[in-house]
Amino acid sequence: MSGHRTTSETHRSPDTATDVVRWAVFSCVLVPLVLLWYGTSLAGATGTALGLAAVTAACRVLLRRSEQGAARLSAEEQPPHRGHRHRAQAGAHRGGRHAGGSTPVD
Repeated sequence: MSGHRTTSETHRSPDTATDVVRWAVFSCVLVPLVLLWYGTSLAGATGTALGLAAVTAACRVLLRRSEQGAARLSAEEQPPHRGHRHRAQAGAHRGGRHAGGSTPVD
């Protein structure tokens, strides 16, 4: 099979905010063209384009803020690394039989 992908290609995380903004910009161009095609006035199509551009800009700002806040929150919530120094103390056992203290049962 010649279409073998490497690990970095299959686990690439998409930049969703950029994709949303690209589609919004595409719509800012396409919608006024369609309006002109169907007979809307140039002023109406221009007003629509400006309105869509304003909404797109506001959404872009909000998406970027949201991404930055999520990145900051995930960086704060990561647990500290536990190395070999933080193992259970000597004598502490996790389940199993307890060693020591053999008292006869009557």
